[in-house]
Amino acid sequence: MKSDAPRFASFPVSPENVPTKHRAIFSSSFAGLSSHHVQPASMPAMPQRHRHVDDDSLRLIDDLTNRPMDVLYSDSRLATKKRSAVSIWATRILVFLICIAVGAAGSVFVRQLSTDPRKEVRKQLASQLTEQTKRVGDLTKDVNDLRSQIESESLASWSLNQTMQDDEMVNGTLPVQGEGIVLTVANPLSVSGDNADSSLPRENGSQVRVVTDSDLQLLVSLLWQSGAEAIAINGNRLGVQTSIRTAGSTILIGVNSVQSPYRIEAIGNQATLAKSVSKTTQKQLYDDFKKAGIYPQISKSKSITLDAAVAGDTTHVRKDK
Repeated sequence: MKSDAPRFASFPVSPENVPTKHRAIFSSSFAGLSSHHVQPASMPAMPQRHRHVDDDSLRLIDDLTNRPMDVLYSDSRLATKKRSAVSIWATRILVFLICIAVGAAGSVFVRQLSTDPRKEVRKQLASQLTEQTKRVGDLTKDVNDLRSQIESESLASWSLNQTMQDDEMVNGTLPVQGEGIVLTVANPLSVSGDNADSSLPRENGSQVRVVTDSDLQLLVSLLWQSGAEAIAINGNRLGVQTSIRTAGSTILIGVNSVQSPYRIEAIGNQATLAKSVSKTTQKQLYDDFKKAGIYPQISKSKSITLDAAVAGDTTHVRKDK
């Protein structure tokens, strides 16, 4: 309810107690501050109560009643300057770009953490191995071409020493051609995937038995013992310094990797070579292959052509005196 009782003026503030507005004077809106003090000159005449003006207690009550707000608090209520639309949108765009930059940097950081550094190393090593293998193949081809040129020029003037030619053929440094056999050995058809035959023997309880470097070494040894004059595996001629070994899960012939099916070409007497690696002669070996799902295939050929093997550098031998 509204009261019609007249409002009495409060005591004016004495000059020594007038509050100073140091902070407000630096604000662009300090002029808009409302005054909480009585202006005696402009106030209408109001009936005065009889009270003692020098009573400090009355002044305290008067200050608490009519001037409860501190001047510094009044400064905090100054009206702020209204921002323009351009400033608002510029700030939003800047914040949006910063968020995108932080998100992109975070994605790159997480990707780096989840990346296996060994994968990059393996990729680099595989690339280097491929390049070196290609380079060795090119150099071998150049050597064979140069050797052919030398032989053609030599044969035009005199016949090549038969002993030297036989030695080079045995060492695999000359391309050869003749009759022989082709022995093909492949990994089981169900060696990988979820369709692996559960009846096949497994190594270490989880991996299906496949053709190993030891199997190829055994077959090659049998062919050498049976009089094979030249042997190649998947087109890689075997020489005196050619090795058959495993690197990881890959079989290497020298420095060249080969994959299943493994095609062993041997030049020599067809009947003798075929018998040396036949099922009747190597019954135990074929039984082991059958348990693993490996079935060697032998075919005879009237003409097999084998390239020269890669010749290595000789560093530890000398001519016998």
